[in-house]
Amino acid sequence: MRVLRAGGVSLRWEPRAAAVCGVLAAVAACAAVLVVGSGEFPISPPDVVRAVAGQGDRATEFIVRTLRLPRAVTGLLAGLALGLSGAIFQSISRNPLGSPDLIGFTTGSATGALLQILVFGGGAVAITVSSVAGAVLTALAVYLVAYRPGGGVHGVRLVLIGVAAAAMLEAFNSYLITRAELREAYEAAFWLTGSLNGRDWDQAVPLALALAVLVPAALLLARPLGMGELGDDAAQALGVPVQRTRALLTVAGVGLVAAATAAAGPVPFVALAAPQLARRLTRRPGAQLLPAALTGAALLACGDLISLHLPVAVPVGVVTGVLGGVYLAWLLSTTGRKGTT
Repeated sequence: MRVLRAGGVSLRWEPRAAAVCGVLAAVAACAAVLVVGSGEFPISPPDVVRAVAGQGDRATEFIVRTLRLPRAVTGLLAGLALGLSGAIFQSISRNPLGSPDLIGFTTGSATGALLQILVFGGGAVAITVSSVAGAVLTALAVYLVAYRPGGGVHGVRLVLIGVAAAAMLEAFNSYLITRAELREAYEAAFWLTGSLNGRDWDQAVPLALALAVLVPAALLLARPLGMGELGDDAAQALGVPVQRTRALLTVAGVGLVAAATAAAGPVPFVALAAPQLARRLTRRPGAQLLPAALTGAALLACGDLISLHLPVAVPVGVVTGVLGGVYLAWLLSTTGRKGTT
């Protein structure tokens, strides 16, 4: 552990974790450049960089900056938000399965979007607002049901109630689709897979603005979050206001997953896998918020790149779903072996 001091401010950092963050940021950036260069009109990585910097020819700059760059930016930001949100909720619940896409928050966001698509018939802005509202209302309901006067919110109770809420919302989502017209049902089913196709600056800019507020807020709470993993009694003895910290982190985590889902749909498994991968890469205990966020960005950018080069075009959510299923099977298998040895 190293410490940097500047005046009255000090910053602790771990060399391995810093190196991992650098590598993950490079992987995410390279994947995004390759995503921008992929398509019916291939563009080499150097030409992509020159076009982004405003030094390419007019046609290349139009393709890069207007047509393809918003998709890559949306993917990077959505992956970052999902990874960070997953790390927050897994730390709060003290459970590797305490991911927002398993405890109902992502499903609630999807419910909001489906109601707008299938019932109210709103446009892109209305779908985004409804998606955010669905995640917020679901999180509020789960938090209030899990709350106990005097005891606050316990992690295990939060996960169990969240899983139950996710099951009920998924059933309601399926009912909405069965009642819809064929065209609307197709649009809703496509949105539910999680996709970056057709994303433009209308999705990327609001997502960037949301992350500009939520990411610094979450990182500032990283230290009390880590101390909270010692247990409520130990954290309170060290001066951490456990319930207030948990409530603020819940707000930040819900905001992150709601913003990401509104921009890219409910992309599965990124929020679940990114924190665990980050912890293994850094070989550090605790939430590892920044590495988890960068892992999420790298995962979604690489998943989007794979989806673009498959023989049959598929949404990025299908790719992350397949990779996430393999990862989950490997995680359960290795955990089982460790438990028996």
